[in-house]
Amino acid sequence: MGIFGSDKVLSVIALQANSFFNGAVWTLLTSMFMHGSFTHLFVNMISLFFIGNFVERLIGRKRLFWLYMISGIVAGLFFVFLAYFFGNTDLGARIFGSPEIYAVGASGAIFALGGLLAVLTPKLRVYVFFIIPMQMWFAMVVLLVVLWAASVGAGLPFGNTAHLGGLLVGVVYAVYLKTKYKRKTALISKYFSG
Repeated sequence: MGIFGSDKVLSVIALQANSFFNGAVWTLLTSMFMHGSFTHLFVNMISLFFIGNFVERLIGRKRLFWLYMISGIVAGLFFVFLAYFFGNTDLGARIFGSPEIYAVGASGAIFALGGLLAVLTPKLRVYVFFIIPMQMWFAMVVLLVVLWAASVGAGLPFGNTAHLGGLLVGVVYAVYLKTKYKRKTALISKYFSG
């Protein structure tokens, strides 16, 4: 393929553990803005539209931007480190991802927004897969477990370790906000508890 062939584009933009440890550190950022298919892009953007708008109203535009960027980078780091150090066997690759596969998408950062909401508004009623109603905290657990099980069981290419990394960033940031702004976050939690 030529310089603009799909393999070349992937090697320059997508995140891969082997490439990352060989110097392609910029892919932590570029991979967040690339998607594998129209469906992948659509699911990420519709999730970002609904969750992102809500989070922006709660914490503001600037905090949302930095949470999104930092969590996307941390999610990428989770992916490359776990794939590189634990993905070298067949079972390890199914659980943690192979160091040779490419990862793209915004879902690690989106999981961070969900993690933030799971702590700040745990009883908020949401619709998982747009049809199954459940509380926010439980929805995030279910999404993480279902996607990981589908990936391991059926070999589907989900960035589970990136999802986990993003979720943890969102949870940690929410705990920080709850500690620093006790009264405000308590009011938010109470308001969205029913």
